Amino acid sequence: MADNVRELRPKPSDSEKITINLGYVDLGQVDLMVQEGFYSNRTDFIRTAIRNQLERHADVLKKSATRKSLDLGLRHFSREDLEAARQAREMLHINVLGLASIAQDVTPELARAAIASVCVLGALQASPAVKAALADRTR
Repeated sequence: MADNVRELRPKPSDSEKITINLGYVDLGQVDLMVQEGFYSNRTDFIRTAIRNQLERHADVLKKSATRKSLDLGLRHFSREDLEAARQAREMLHINVLGLASIAQDVTPELARAAIASVCVLGALQASPAVKAALADRTR
């Protein structure tokens, strides 16, 4: 039965992996906090520190997102969305703070015909061909 099950739409990852460089003393202090039981691991410490800073600056972030007309969170663009925009002769301006995804069945030609600009603060998920087609429209 398990061989018969197929995923219709891949579930998007809810996070993005990043790499940071820390000085040895800072890293040692993080490890000490973990060893002392304040955090379960380095990642837990780093996530907590980032969330604390984002919370500390929440008002500024909210004002900036509003001023820049950014959609907050997850925004998915299906083939149907892009075809509708093309038929209406409207060009989409994708402005997202979070995750923007363009469906895998969107062709590079359709993307160029329907999307005027892409500004994503976070991550953009799209096929390599669509990303290449929109490269000159991406900030």
